[in-house]
Amino acid sequence: MTNESTGSAVPAVRRASPPGATAPPRLLAAVAAVVLAVSACSSGGGPGPDNEDGPERPTGPADELTAVDPAEVPGVEERTDGEDDGDVAVDVAYPAVPGADPLTERLGEITAAEVSDFTGANPGAKRISVDWGLSAAAEDVVAVRLVQREEDSEGERTGYATYWYDTGSGHTAYATELIADQAGLADLNGLVRERLADTEGVDPDALQPVLRVYDSMGFNPDGDLVVEFDAGQVAPVKEGRVSAVVPRADAEPLLSEFGVRARDAATVVERGFAVASPAAAAPKDGPAEGVPGLLPERDPDLDCTAPDSKCLALTFDDGPGERTPELLDALAEHDAKATFFVTGGPVREHPETVRRTYAEGHELGNHTVEHPDLARLGKGAIREELDTVDDLVRRETGADMSLMRPPYGSTDDQVEEVAADLGHAQIIWSVDTNDWKDRKAGVVVDRVVDGAEPGAIILMHDIHGSTVDAVPRMLEKLDEKGYTMVTVSQLLGDTEPGRAYYDAPPERPEDAEDGGGDQGD
Repeated sequence: MTNESTGSAVPAVRRASPPGATAPPRLLAAVAAVVLAVSACSSGGGPGPDNEDGPERPTGPADELTAVDPAEVPGVEERTDGEDDGDVAVDVAYPAVPGADPLTERLGEITAAEVSDFTGANPGAKRISVDWGLSAAAEDVVAVRLVQREEDSEGERTGYATYWYDTGSGHTAYATELIADQAGLADLNGLVRERLADTEGVDPDALQPVLRVYDSMGFNPDGDLVVEFDAGQVAPVKEGRVSAVVPRADAEPLLSEFGVRARDAATVVERGFAVASPAAAAPKDGPAEGVPGLLPERDPDLDCTAPDSKCLALTFDDGPGERTPELLDALAEHDAKATFFVTGGPVREHPETVRRTYAEGHELGNHTVEHPDLARLGKGAIREELDTVDDLVRRETGADMSLMRPPYGSTDDQVEEVAADLGHAQIIWSVDTNDWKDRKAGVVVDRVVDGAEPGAIILMHDIHGSTVDAVPRMLEKLDEKGYTMVTVSQLLGDTEPGRAYYDAPPERPEDAEDGGGDQGD
């Protein structure tokens, strides 16, 4: 790597050492403090070499987020949680910055959720630890970088997340809120793909503009945007941390107003930082324009309740499968949206497809881990089946699902109660293609087209090649008939958790008297 002070180019990509060889953030912060002190002495304690009349600049590697010595924030304390979660060892730490109580509260919520999601999603979970460092503490911005180390039956890995706090409003922002909007995040994703294109081991399909992929972003001392990815997220776990540096000039048009302020705060050293005007509480409504990387469930410009609307919902169960990406290609070609009710094993096997599905505006729903008949289980087992998939999908995308589909369409009062507790509406169907039984593409096409009507919810399975083969022709015929293919949430609008929906308007068909459905689902 070339010397930063010369202004020479630096590599855009760096892989860190494997997780076990990485120093904890608190140690890194101490090292950063020594570097800052040496830099200050060598320059007489004045401004940085490239800004002689301006504020003091931090120093550090160009492919790392800036590190702030916690000693520069008088009164900062560390909160810890070492209470084990069942058989899982837990060691959590995060900072409490004076005058930033909403940030402290939010970090407590975040770390507790991370522990819960990890233990819920991983039956072989053994231990989880969260450590912290400061990446900015200047003017009215504080940034906290969390380093999460996990161990389960598959081994060890390390993940990263950075949260940015506006001391004036009391809002704790996700890293994606440094970017102006979803279009900007998509543009950033394109830039990152370009910069990682020649990096061995990186899977470009794993790079999708969703919250969980871009949950750790910040700035280096020159104000370049640094994006870092968890071990195993975009490349094999053995490659460790992968990062990409987007030059300041390229990142500038993508930043939100807060992102510009955050960059400015991260590129100065403010000795003895203190929050000038502490916020009493976090804003209740959150960011006004939403969070880039979290996709809306519905398109506000599309009204499926209009009298002349011809909306219907294509739904696919049991995946994602090996050929689901081909299905996504066909949907994109026809500007069609669908809902995918995913199961546990396939989510673990194809996480990049889960991210892509969500990133392209399709809806994800919960279809349990093992595909059991939920009406034959007790409430505890029902909850475990659904909780685990919720945790898995949230860890891949950052999104909370609001829909579930009971396998076989089998539901009862207990299923309804648990679904309601988890905030899920139950989605059954009005058209069953029986694609699991008659695995002929032409037959599937005919059954979809013959059963199509405004408000229909059509059941298929993306794990069957014959169904994937049927989709292009099916979409052509539905287009010809003037149908608009939408997600279930777009079709139904607001849904009631626990309630079972068969079509839109949400009334149960007269010929569906029992709670069960075809055994092929």
